[in-house]
Amino acid sequence: MELPIASSPAFLYTGGRPFDPEQPAVVLIHGAGHDHSVWNFPARRLAHHGFSVLAPDLPGHGRSGGVALASIESLADWIGALLDAVGVERAALVGHSMGSLVALHAAARMPRRTDRLVLIGSAVPMPVAAPLLSAARDAPSTAYAMINQWSYTPASQLGASAMPGTSLTAMNLRLMERQADGVLATDLAACDAYQDGLEAAAKVACPTLLLCGERDQMTPRRAAKPLHDALMNVPGGARVAVVPQAGHAMIAEAPDAVGESIRSFLDGK
Repeated sequence: MELPIASSPAFLYTGGRPFDPEQPAVVLIHGAGHDHSVWNFPARRLAHHGFSVLAPDLPGHGRSGGVALASIESLADWIGALLDAVGVERAALVGHSMGSLVALHAAARMPRRTDRLVLIGSAVPMPVAAPLLSAARDAPSTAYAMINQWSYTPASQLGASAMPGTSLTAMNLRLMERQADGVLATDLAACDAYQDGLEAAAKVACPTLLLCGERDQMTPRRAAKPLHDALMNVPGGARVAVVPQAGHAMIAEAPDAVGESIRSFLDGK
């Protein structure tokens, strides 16, 4: 569906079912250089099992208007504006990579509006290598290749896929290529600049799940330890789950495992 948020048109994928504000709501927040389509499988799983799903294209991404917002803080504020626009008082927040930082900061700013928090492929801080920042700004095609190399396991790079007949790296390349000029560079710079993650974690007031890829090179499990430690005392606790044999692109590499982990956690299991 489409509606105005913060004076610009926004596209929200609802998992193939009409959005019902009376059902438990979950917001799925994509990562850098991506759009809502990375959530297609988990969104449909949740929408067909009792949840109202909102998977937005963030400003300037995909089918949403406006320009890409330059900070994690401004993106978190936009998530609050999204909830206001659809008339939802409380929601679960789920984010991947850059989206996990947005979800974390939004949960800290809106503790009474956040039911549960799922952080996928997350770490704070989330520094971005200088060569990748430079490439995203000056040589996007090089940046896309670097991201594919670091995000996917060797098996995926050789053609393995949970979806027979598809190339995960080719799909990701096309997804990044179709974003507007400068979007990836803006997103990566926002991740690199964000330094308030541990402070935000101390303000979270809901059960939290950190979902890590066993073979994640971009945010390896060990990098999530400071975040996990900072979240240990949140109401409802924080837990870590590892997706076997998956890299940073675990939503694509292990859609069933990721989808079921999210659903089980949101169901309180």
